[in-house]
Formats: sequence, structure tokens, C-alpha cells
Amino acid sequence: MDTGNKGTATPVLLNVYDLTPANDYLYWLGFGVFHSGIEVHGMEYGFGAHDFPSSGVFEVESKSCPGFIYRKTVWLGTTDMSHGEYRSFIEKLAGKYHGNSYHLVSKNCNHFTDDVYDDLDSISTVSDNNEEDKHLLPAVSDNNEEDKHLLPAPSNDLHSVDVPLKLAKDVL
Repeated sequence: MDTGNKGTATPVLLNVYDLTPANDYLYWLGFGVFHSGIEVHGMEYGFGAHDFPSSGVFEVESKSCPGFIYRKTVWLGTTDMSHGEYRSFIEKLAGKYHGNSYHLVSKNCNHFTDDVYDDLDSISTVSDNNEEDKHLLPAVSDNNEEDKHLLPAPSNDLHSVDVPLKLAKDVL
């Protein structure tokens, strides 16, 4: 079932996380080691490593990716895709991102979010950084210490695998 929003501008957000506390110092020098996820329709999608030839794409609550420290949200624009259309889009892209193909330098979470945005921009109406649309940006709260966990997929659409993802800092 496709849950609405067709024709409605929905924010496309990049959520950025620190992989290491050293980023508190490196960030101000223009360096750092980061994880990123794309948020659309209130859910965030990322890519992580595991040992199996199945998708490493996962879905979490916004700004709550386990194992990382939320830093900030970057406004990328808006899309007119409905929630169902966006999930179908992610499912297709997830086929290119198997957990065992994760590589810290050449195929990581940041490559995934870049591909999501580029592909989304090519098939959907994505407005770039429009000041008029920024009122749609949800309030950005400080990182709290709530219990952060992966959400079970609401359906078998994303073909979840019951194996723990490896964090990029663990791959080092």
C-alpha cells in the first residue's frame, strides 16, 4: 500500500555521525571519519558491512544509527516521491550494496548516500537547497542517550538479514 505524499514536498536529509570521538578535534581542522544516512519520510537508510552476499542496506529511526554519535543534519532538498515509491527506490538500489562488498575506502556508507541522492535526483523532482522549503526541516535536537536500536523492517521489502552489521570503525 502506498501511503500518500505524492505531489507533496518531502525533505531529503543527510544525517552525519562521528565514528570516533577524535572527530571533536579533527572536525575543526576540516578532517574526520564519518558515517552518513539519508532520511526521507521520517526514516533513515544507511549501508554497513556484514559477511554475507545479501543487502547491507538498513533502516533506522532518524538520527539514531546505533554505534555512532549523531553530529548534524544537512538539508539536501525535497522530493515528491511517496513513501511507497521511495521504499521501492531504496529496495532497487540496495541490490548494489551487499554487506560483504563494503570497503572502507571505495564502497562505504558515504558512497551509498551519495548514490541515493544522485539516483533520486535523476528519477524524481528534487529541489536543491530551496530556502522556501526549509520550513519542512524537522527540529534538530541534540544527541541524547536514549536506547538506540535497529528497527525491524515493516515488511520483507528490504530483505533484512539477522546478522549484526560491522561498524566501519570495526573494519579498521
